Amino acid sequence: MNLLQQTLSPDTLQSVQAASFELFDKLSSKFFIRLFIDLVSVFVLIRLIFYKNYKKADQYLTFFAFNLVIFLITYLLNKVEMSMGAAFGLFAVFSMLRYRTESISTKDMTYLFLVIAIGLLSAISKGGWDELALLNSIILFATFLLESNWLIKKEFTKNIVYDNINLITPEKRPELLADLKKRTGFNIHRVEIQEIDFLKDATRMTIYFYE
Repeated sequence: MNLLQQTLSPDTLQSVQAASFELFDKLSSKFFIRLFIDLVSVFVLIRLIFYKNYKKADQYLTFFAFNLVIFLITYLLNKVEMSMGAAFGLFAVFSMLRYRTESISTKDMTYLFLVIAIGLLSAISKGGWDELALLNSIILFATFLLESNWLIKKEFTKNIVYDNINLITPEKRPELLADLKKRTGFNIHRVEIQEIDFLKDATRMTIYFYE
């Protein structure tokens, strides 16, 4: 530092110090508090709700990266007094993003929508940290309720290929359900026939069961 002070002129050194203070002012404690609330909210959503229900860790990078980048971009744009309409427009643009190389399930898209919403709310909310924490808590609590069995019994689905087409007729539906329960071990309560292949004596169907 002494060497730097010796090599720089007093005016230049003063300009560098002023720029440093200006950068510090831009990244005030408000920024870090909002970032902390945002990251904690996304951690609870992904680690304690999403992963607990679906056991999928391959989406961690996608969810956290989307949320962090959107938070930073929106917070920076919010410096120029972004209107609520512009914020929703940006929200719509980010919501339409999807991968072309791999299809994304409806559940994954829903959680991607949620992490985008949390990032935007954390960046543009005009209230204090307590109001922001309350808004994010409402999103998390609503998601938790919908993913639990408290409001409605959660139904799961699987697509399977079934080889006994003699049981797919409506009058033999009880026998079909009994055979599927025995083979899969799932508590299957209904099925939907998607495709029948008489050449292979097989059918493609969707089974519905409760956990």
